[in-house]
Amino acid sequence: MKLLFKLLAAALALFLAGGVWYVLTKQPVRAGTIDLRGLQQEVTVRYDERGVPHIQAQNEADLYRALGYVHAQDRLFQMEMVRRLAMGELSEVLGPKLLDTDRLFRTLGIRAHAARVAQAMDMATPANQSLAAYLDGINQYQASHPAPLEFDLLGIPKRPFTPQDTLAVSGYLAYSFAAAFKTEPVMTLIRDQLGTDYLKIFDLDWHPGGVAGLTATAAVPPSSTLQAADWQGLGQLAALSHTALENAAVPAFEGSNAWVVDGRRTASGKPMLAGDPHIAYSAPAVWYEAHLMSPGFELYGHFQALNPVALLGHNAEFGWSLTMFQNDDIDLVAERVNPANPNEVWDHGKWVKLTEHTETIAVKGQPPVSLQLRRSPHGPLINAVYKDSLGTQPIAMWWAFLETENPVLEAFYELNRANTRDKARTAASKIHAPGLNVVWANAQGDIGWWAAAKLPIRPEGVNPTFILDAGKGDADKAGFYPFKDNPQEENPARGFIVSANHQPIGARATPGYYNPSGRAKRLTHLLQTANAPADTQAMQAMQRDTQTVFASQVLQGLLPVLERVLTDPQDRALLKTLGQWNGQFSKDQLAPTLFSQLLFEISRSAMADELGEVQFKALLRTRALDESLPRLIADAQSPWWDVRGTTAIETRADTLKTAWQATLVHLKNTYGPDTNQWIWGKTHTLTHNHPLGQQKPLDKLFNVGALPVPGAREVPNNLAGPIGPAPWAVSYGPSTRGVVDFADASLAVGINPVGQSGVLFDAHYADQAKAFARGEYVRQYLSPSDVRAHTRSTLQMRAVP
Repeated sequence: MKLLFKLLAAALALFLAGGVWYVLTKQPVRAGTIDLRGLQQEVTVRYDERGVPHIQAQNEADLYRALGYVHAQDRLFQMEMVRRLAMGELSEVLGPKLLDTDRLFRTLGIRAHAARVAQAMDMATPANQSLAAYLDGINQYQASHPAPLEFDLLGIPKRPFTPQDTLAVSGYLAYSFAAAFKTEPVMTLIRDQLGTDYLKIFDLDWHPGGVAGLTATAAVPPSSTLQAADWQGLGQLAALSHTALENAAVPAFEGSNAWVVDGRRTASGKPMLAGDPHIAYSAPAVWYEAHLMSPGFELYGHFQALNPVALLGHNAEFGWSLTMFQNDDIDLVAERVNPANPNEVWDHGKWVKLTEHTETIAVKGQPPVSLQLRRSPHGPLINAVYKDSLGTQPIAMWWAFLETENPVLEAFYELNRANTRDKARTAASKIHAPGLNVVWANAQGDIGWWAAAKLPIRPEGVNPTFILDAGKGDADKAGFYPFKDNPQEENPARGFIVSANHQPIGARATPGYYNPSGRAKRLTHLLQTANAPADTQAMQAMQRDTQTVFASQVLQGLLPVLERVLTDPQDRALLKTLGQWNGQFSKDQLAPTLFSQLLFEISRSAMADELGEVQFKALLRTRALDESLPRLIADAQSPWWDVRGTTAIETRADTLKTAWQATLVHLKNTYGPDTNQWIWGKTHTLTHNHPLGQQKPLDKLFNVGALPVPGAREVPNNLAGPIGPAPWAVSYGPSTRGVVDFADASLAVGINPVGQSGVLFDAHYADQAKAFARGEYVRQYLSPSDVRAHTRSTLQMRAVP
């Protein structure tokens, strides 16, 4: 027995030692000396206490090759996943549950478009040379090291990364910005199936003076001939466009805050830049931070997987951040089919044949799936996304990303070096799709904002909020407006610029799916009413602000009605709590929970019966709903209040009382009768999900959280998700927070929501998650003395033949 016990103990020790050895072989190497082919001279990489690499090279080719190498050792699995998502190849490694996602991305045409553009690339340009060197660094790391843990678990084969992969990922980025798939089908259904009276609560007009007022839209005549099966298919598309990225646990872009303040309003007398792009949360985080240095070039940048140029960045001379422009760059088009030939559609006075080709999707554990993809003159037909061949009406997708030159890599390569207004403006003009707001400042005293996109010239009177009728010519484009006519500002007299995804000021309408104006109004108010000149601490406080503007708009019409119909003492006590709420979404308050649940119940009670489950869920995920609710509550005569399927005609008071009662029932069933358990910090939490964390019990290993957090939908600290029932798992929010004072950019601060590394068990896998949830910041080292003082390890890269 003693011998058996010793043998078992020895076997267990060997097993544990083998496990430790296996995990160690997967960890990043941040110290020592390595050989890297293609280097012209030695490169030094100094890692600080957060695992941020500070890369010193003697030329740009070496700089980007080294960046690719260090980026890969921290994020290789993320690179593989985002490549497979964009290329429509997830089913090959994750199985049939991702087949719908692959079908969607193949149908969008991203894969084929990336292949065409890659074939035509001029690899002699500086931007493309940086890409080639960066991808070579990734591929050298991948070829010389054991595959990541996730590769082993999923059976992912190693495969070199190519320019086509990078271009495809830029297509995913553009797709994740698009709201058309969620919004246009449901808005068209409301118009065509319910009638224009139901549209009055939606703010569909352009406001030349900005977003100061709300007006009802005029009636729009129906223009489509969609049948029940077509609506069902479009509902599937809306749902899939939301769940595709969620199922793959790849971050989607949701919104952003950015503002710049010139030296007249700052304590230092120099411009300041603040930015926090809002992106879906994941593990690892979307951004990879790196400090790049070579003769004539330096940048502290935030990089995305497979992209060698920073999308956010700063140095001692200048810096910029981004928000989503929210312009409508996708039109869904109902084609008119030739009755005598279903393979022909009407275009410019004649019948035109559809083009088609077949692609094959590999599916893990199942036979390959063939997908027939068709295209009209307006773009790819999206019907291939539908399950069970639903619908007979061909719906095409016109997408600016597919229809413009879009030299976005060149644009950001130049923006990484744009130390003057002229350079920044020129770089921004080369961003065609997706539409982005570039918010920029420099140490010389300039500030600027450019709405960067190719804006199509649509026919007069056409509203692309709805599915367009190809037979009437509604989908025709007369070209694009020049960049100089895009919304933009440089050095405005007010001394600051705020960008928060809201509709910009402009005499010419720019159709888009703009966010509610609450964040923009709140940030503008804070800047205008500041008691002291702006400094870094004031900027941080603005980014952490949780004050809602939207709630007061809702409660203004809601509270008087509920005060008349609620008689129960407990109900009235809770209503008093809501009425006395200061509008802050802080973790210790009850009112945010009451308000958020009530908002969902009002939406469901008023709208779900008319729209049906699929389209109601689609509406919940749009920004159109936010702007509609204050207008709905203020309109006692709206047809939405009546509940279909009952003999009575329900009033606003009836439906609001029903929503209030449903709110209390849900909260009691979820958290119990003790309202102390309903506070926002218990109902509103943040979890960073890893692709493998969707499978229990792997969630305990790979996911980071749940962490109680403040903030909410459409407040500056936009830790949020769609309108829905408690509990609220935050799905998106600030993907980083950064503040730069150009009096001394070496004192810039920021934060990563999770950590630099995507490698499980690495020290930097989740070392910033709790600090981020608490609203803390860390230094972003720029000066040579700071980099040396905070170096924790050094990696030397030697040139080899």
